[in-house]
Amino acid sequence: MNAIKDVIVHADGPLLVEAVAARLIVKLIDAQAARGQASVVLTGGRVATSVYRAIAANPARDAVAWRHVDLWWGDERFLPGGDPERNETQARQALLDALPLDPGRVHPMPPSDGPDGPDPELAAQRYTASLALAAKPGSAELPHFDVLLLGLGEDGHVASVFPEQPAAYETRPVAAVRGSPKPPPVRITLTLPAINSAEEVWIIAVGMDKAKAAGMALAGAGPVQLPAAGVSGVERTVWLLDRAAAHDVPLRSRALR
Repeated sequence: MNAIKDVIVHADGPLLVEAVAARLIVKLIDAQAARGQASVVLTGGRVATSVYRAIAANPARDAVAWRHVDLWWGDERFLPGGDPERNETQARQALLDALPLDPGRVHPMPPSDGPDGPDPELAAQRYTASLALAAKPGSAELPHFDVLLLGLGEDGHVASVFPEQPAAYETRPVAAVRGSPKPPPVRITLTLPAINSAEEVWIIAVGMDKAKAAGMALAGAGPVQLPAAGVSGVERTVWLLDRAAAHDVPLRSRALR
């Protein structure tokens, strides 16, 4: 079966945020109806944090059995636990602290003051082991991800896989990143093979500064030069854009909302 690629364009950023929040709630409900549980990989950034706040404010969130949701992260800034710049910290403040989650099913990436200390390679190995532990016995080294969320960088990066950087060539599920073009320089990230193991991958972008990257990715750029071009969910890849971010996307590729 060929994976489906959708490009959905919303009028503006606020409408997109509300739509993505509602879409994610429905996806989790559907996954739980099918499997009794759900698994989502979170991302960071300003738009993602707005989506999390919108979920927190949406009354339909209570239709999700949150104690049966596994939460993972696609990448993390390798900073001390609780640092306000960590994706985990921002997600907890925007949404997770308000949900009746099972703490054992929340899987943040290790901080720089964690059990591996300031060594991101060891921390990446630890997260790889956590993923493998959650995978089905006898299956691959990754658990099932119902949906994996990604932001889009102006340079076409996703998670912390940056153009032409070593992580863009990685085949292991999790990689340490040193010398990131965006601060902070040290990070941990899922690699493209791990990202592409998700049932659905959603790439969310708002603003004209994302238009060139979105257009090039959807036109078939190379994944090393533009990592977003190498993203493909097993069943579906959904590009969720506002009109500004969709500026360079061919009209025939768009579904307007």
